[in-house]
Amino acid sequence: MAQLGEWSEALTRLREGEELLERHAARGLVPYGTLGRAALLLNRLDEAQSLGERAVKSSQSQSRHGVAAHALHLLGDIATHPDRFDAVSGEAYYRKALALAEPRGMRPLIAHCHLGLAKLYRRTGQREQAHEHLTTATTMYREMNMPYWLEQAEAEVRELA
Repeated sequence: MAQLGEWSEALTRLREGEELLERHAARGLVPYGTLGRAALLLNRLDEAQSLGERAVKSSQSQSRHGVAAHALHLLGDIATHPDRFDAVSGEAYYRKALALAEPRGMRPLIAHCHLGLAKLYRRTGQREQAHEHLTTATTMYREMNMPYWLEQAEAEVRELA
């Protein structure tokens, strides 16, 4: 809903999700990362950060490395958000996410991390590194037939040019 611009409805669903989280947290797996991604899309950075950190912590205690990889990518996206850009933290989160995703063959997430790194490097003036990561991301998105994300990566290529 947030990606479709239905902000009010998305915010309502986010609140409902948070209430469910609290009621069911003791039962096991909780989708903190998914809610964190929704909070980021709604530009609620503090909530997104908190939920992302909870996702990492809960995934580590349960040895759920795939969940941790997604949560670390989320934290990278938060760290590189224009309202709180921190290149050092963003790069560290993306690299940690890649370290977990690559041996597990999580190709869409790997491509997303490369896109995140490309954006980060473009913003910090490291054009060669940005180009390298953009090439990897666009190739992967094309191979996986992910047109939405391929379009996003190609837009970043235009920004870099």
